Amino acid sequence: MATYTTEHVIDVHHWSDRLFSFTTTRAAGLRFESGQFLMIGLEARGRKIVRAYSIASATYEEHLEFYSIKVPDGPLTSRLQHIERDAPILVSSKPTGTLVLRDLKPGKRLFMLATGTGVAPFLSIVKDPETYEQFEQVVLVRGASTNADLACGDGGIERLLADPYLSDLARGRLLDYPSVTREPERNRGRVTTAIDTGRLFDDLGIAPLDPESDRFMICGSMRMLSDARRLLDARGLSVSPQIGVPGDYVIERAFVESFDGAVASGARPRASAWGAAG
Repeated sequence: MATYTTEHVIDVHHWSDRLFSFTTTRAAGLRFESGQFLMIGLEARGRKIVRAYSIASATYEEHLEFYSIKVPDGPLTSRLQHIERDAPILVSSKPTGTLVLRDLKPGKRLFMLATGTGVAPFLSIVKDPETYEQFEQVVLVRGASTNADLACGDGGIERLLADPYLSDLARGRLLDYPSVTREPERNRGRVTTAIDTGRLFDDLGIAPLDPESDRFMICGSMRMLSDARRLLDARGLSVSPQIGVPGDYVIERAFVESFDGAVASGARPRASAWGAAG
């Protein structure tokens, strides 16, 4: 059974009618790796209602930041979307997950493919100095239906570029590629289509996909995850089969189904189709 600490909400930001983010206090003893997730939740009717949420904060930040969808009838998000500053929130004490750098084979370029709030773990990773020690170039590919659905990721990138140390570290090495499917602005089309057709590489002015030196991390909708895996497998890349065994690409294996996967404490975490928990 997982153990939890009671943290408090520091800030809440509603990015659109479907997306919001919130930051909480962080227990002094909590340690995590960039890309991992925590179970978080609320007390309701005498029990804990919790779900897995990827951590968007850097490992060295004093607070914890999470991104979420709004599901009107969701067991957790129907309540969580109404939280306010200073509200108590449950945070598990044991981070875990398979979207970690140590489970990637050595390479030159790192591509992070995200849809919806699946961008959260990657915002932690792009703020990690180790990422730039391990890879020469880092490409964040963010897909969503509309520009409003990209807003939370936009905010994270803006904060990174405004940070003197991080902006200097990432300058010229971090490439951001936001894409939408239902509006004419920005790049247009699905994340996987941009890779499959080569448009992503042309738009960014970088070399085509190289299975020998390109590495991938994937987090988002089940459709995108499935299509991305087929695409990479067909090009000879192999997934990390489990924690501790490096591969050419990694996925978050804990998030497998359901739309609002709030679960009772101790149950297996499930992810939304939006990738809110990774």
